[in-house]
Amino acid sequence: MSGLLKSSIGRKFAMALSALFLMFFLLQHFAINILSVFSADAFNKASHFMGTFWAVQYLLQPVLIFGVVFHFVMGFVLEIKNKQARQISYAKNNGAANSSWMSRNMIYSGLFILIFIVIHFIDFWIPELNVKYIGGDMSGLNPEGNFRYYHELQEKFEPMWRVALYCIGFVFLALHLLHGFNSAFQSVGANNKYTKGLKGISKVYAIGLPLGFIFIALFHHFNH
Repeated sequence: MSGLLKSSIGRKFAMALSALFLMFFLLQHFAINILSVFSADAFNKASHFMGTFWAVQYLLQPVLIFGVVFHFVMGFVLEIKNKQARQISYAKNNGAANSSWMSRNMIYSGLFILIFIVIHFIDFWIPELNVKYIGGDMSGLNPEGNFRYYHELQEKFEPMWRVALYCIGFVFLALHLLHGFNSAFQSVGANNKYTKGLKGISKVYAIGLPLGFIFIALFHHFNH
């Protein structure tokens, strides 16, 4: 792995693999959260399974955390390396004519998304760890004997400021994905006769998924 990361191509390839992994996780995360719009019971059961199944907690969760940290660290490393490699400034090279706004500002959208992820962890992940591993309560039940997940989700999206923050975060996620999706597939060599189809799928994913998360946040805010 260390040898792979020493070359520019290797770093981009590793970055792309981590991006594809995180995009798959986002899709899975959305699939569970959208259940909360249609059925509180289905959302509660899915959340309880994901929150207590040993393979998810002790195998997939550490891999996910590593993937998030690796992706953002590698993103900053690539940005630094790219700046060091530039011999001509954007003003002289007319970088705006050779690349999109999104590709030139991936580091900034990524930085905002990183801040957003930290806030999301503080809102959901850390309290969940506290209840399960510090409080020792793996039941997922509230004092009334019902699953607590759906109620906790609605409570989080009651304040308008938090809903607005999440909506802004998902807009930045869409901007990041619009370039990142295609870039990831190109970096792993998927630049062939299916490229046009991948571009279409990337737009649907990059715009549709964040819009779906925004819908979930707004739904629970207005239906609390």
